[in-house]
Amino acid sequence: MPPEKAVEVILREAIARGEFDNLPGKGKPVDLSAYFDTPEDLRMAYSIMKNAGVLPKEVELLKEIEALSSELETAADAGQRKRLEKEIEERKLKVSLLMESWRKRQGKS
Repeated sequence: MPPEKAVEVILREAIARGEFDNLPGKGKPVDLSAYFDTPEDLRMAYSIMKNAGVLPKEVELLKEIEALSSELETAADAGQRKRLEKEIEERKLKVSLLMESWRKRQGKS
């Protein structure tokens, strides 16, 4: 059996068992705007990184900022709040520097 047919059989069996019934976004159109908003020369690299479970540094920093912001919302101690605010600002600065560097490289292309 050709590999395409084997995969098709596996998928049909999974569908019959209902394994795809509760997926997020079921019945909604796929939003590909992020894909098409990504510069064409970076799409393949980002796809490889995503499949390998590796995030761009900018994304890692943004996730850290989000986590620190959530922690800041619940922080009661003034010292802890100040430390968290400082860490958030440091990460925001790093993101800005990375994005500025990226913009400069794009301008040189």
